[in-house]
Amino acid sequence: MRALLQRVSEASVSVNGDVVGQIGSGLLVLVGVEEADTAADIDWLARKLINLRIFNDEQGVMNWSVLDVGGEVLAVSQFTLHASCKKGNRPSYSRAAKGDVSEPMYQQFCHSVQQLLGKPVAQGQFGADMKVSLINDGPVTIWLDSKQPE
Repeated sequence: MRALLQRVSEASVSVNGDVVGQIGSGLLVLVGVEEADTAADIDWLARKLINLRIFNDEQGVMNWSVLDVGGEVLAVSQFTLHASCKKGNRPSYSRAAKGDVSEPMYQQFCHSVQQLLGKPVAQGQFGADMKVSLINDGPVTIWLDSKQPE
């Protein structure tokens, strides 16, 4: 399971011109599921996301987590995070899980984050053509991969 996290001042996602999810200060999380992912991947990613200390404390040092600052989370499904560009110029998405596998895992991830955060997680619309808007704070952008926990 992969995630691209962006610390944001605000973020929203729209489908057909209608806002389906939005947050103020917190994390925009693009989430990609692959066929080999399990509940352990969901758990690792949700815990890492909630506890990652990438928010500034009073001295301007990144010492606080989204939980510490009372921030919000907007999660957006993103199968293209599993793109392979090894051969040629057209990415392959063969590692990305199909919808019948990835949608329940994405929903479980959102539920896990919600439980850990103690507040609702805003979401995009799975499988839709979404327009994501954000104000990146910092900017701070972090790549997480449960298969390569660095």
